[in-house]
Order: sequence, then structure tokens, then C-alpha cells
Amino acid sequence: MRRSSRALIVGGLVIAAALAFILYQGLSNNLVYYITPSELLARGAAAQGQDFRLGGQVRPGSVHVSHGMHTVTFILQDPRGAVHVISEGIPPPMFRAGAGVVVEGIYRGDIFNATTLMVKHCATYRPPTPGTVPAPDNCVT
Repeated sequence: MRRSSRALIVGGLVIAAALAFILYQGLSNNLVYYITPSELLARGAAAQGQDFRLGGQVRPGSVHVSHGMHTVTFILQDPRGAVHVISEGIPPPMFRAGAGVVVEGIYRGDIFNATTLMVKHCATYRPPTPGTVPAPDNCVT
């Protein structure tokens, strides 16, 4: 009886460890991280030509949209740094000056060439009151 109990416990531990490993791999593969403009600039020459996911705030007054070429240029900033961004394609409807944005692309020279532009939004949604026009973000602040 002792031997079968020990084998059962060892087998249970092996199964638990396998499930924990699968759970860990699934979560770590789905987590998405980004660096800030100041972290990108701190990497210096090592960042040149590298793929990054960069997150920050769109500097007010820096947005320029070229409708004919379907590009948007802007400055992405954090409290300690700023990076010029060029993004191909039409930006999402919530994209505006002051918005939180995450871009994916390649850093070349002083320009970040974005292939993907995503607008960050708050986690708390507040529906507009009846008869009013919705605010751009409907976030509770």
C-alpha cells in the first residue's frame, strides 16, 4: 500500500508540474510589453534597425496627416523623452493629440517607422447620458 501511495503522489506532482508549465507558457506568450520613448533613446545606437513595440502619449500639435499618401506623422513622448513616428495607413478613429498610443515597427535614425498603430484606452467605460454626444474616450477619470 505504501508503494502505490508514493507512486500516486509522484504522478500527481508530475501532472501538476506539467499543467503549471503549460499555464506559464500560455500566459508568457500572450503578454505584450512595450518600451517608452526614453527607454528607446537610452539604448542608443544598439536600437538602430531593431523591431520594437513603443508606447507613449501623442504630443499635442505634432500630428500631421497626409491623406493622399495615407501616412500620419507625430511625436510620441513620455515625461523624459520623445520620438518622431511615421505610420503608414489610416489611423484608428480614437487617434488624436494627447492620446495614449502603442506602435510597432523599426527604429531607423531619428524616426520610428510604425507598421501598426494602436490607441490605448482606459479600462473603465462610462456610457454617455441619453441625448448627449459621446465623448472621444468615454473614460472615467
